[in-house]
Amino acid sequence: MSDAARSHGRKSISATLAPRELMTDRPLLARAWTAQVITLLPEAFPGLLGESLTGKALKDGLWQIDAIDLRRFGIGRHRNVDDTPAGGGAGMVLRPDVVGAAIDEARRRRGELPLVYLSPRGARFDQGIARRLAAAPGVTLLCGRFEGVDQRVLDHYGIEELSLGDFVLTGGELAAQAVIDACVRLRPGVLGNAASTEEESFSAGLLEHPQYTRPAEWQGRPIPDVLMSGHHARIADWRREEAEAVTRARRPDLWAAYRARALRE
Repeated sequence: MSDAARSHGRKSISATLAPRELMTDRPLLARAWTAQVITLLPEAFPGLLGESLTGKALKDGLWQIDAIDLRRFGIGRHRNVDDTPAGGGAGMVLRPDVVGAAIDEARRRRGELPLVYLSPRGARFDQGIARRLAAAPGVTLLCGRFEGVDQRVLDHYGIEELSLGDFVLTGGELAAQAVIDACVRLRPGVLGNAASTEEESFSAGLLEHPQYTRPAEWQGRPIPDVLMSGHHARIADWRREEAEAVTRARRPDLWAAYRARALRE
């Protein structure tokens, strides 16, 4: 058998040097969207992703998780994965030879999926990036720990760096789960209603309009009359106006981009 994965029905079979106990407990599916995660905490996955709609989609084979334990590729008897920063300083840095070996294993399993490192210095992750990654066969997410990853491995593999925002986490695992969730819910069949993703926040460059449901009045606060009118055109206009108002008030950056796009069109 060659090193390249061969497809037999839904299952993907490939040769491996990994002991059986180190492999995932379920075979990889050949055509399912794949979230590969290179992490020192493989037991953290699927975590919350195994619940609710993403969990159901996982069980139904609409997507799959492939957690790769970075410790397996560690150096020496103690499988060390990090070392002190060159030039001195606090903390430890993940070694490029260790991370590189894990990336090579990830590519051997699933080919060259988009490769992302979760990092506070990365570009801001947004709905547009989620759509791009969701449209790919999957994504390989590298979760940093300690002071981060040796720059050489990022340069060698041309790794894209993404950030959830201007704050620092203790590791990339929580950020990876957020990225996976944002992508999986965009995959066909996961939400069950394509309109749900078309009408939500950021789909048109705006924050979402306010939502209401029964009872018709609560604590003296009624549902806006227009939403009870049954007039779909008026409801659509109201929702667009409300989305514009909340975006203008809360996210001037999004509002400026929305207005600029409208002027170009």
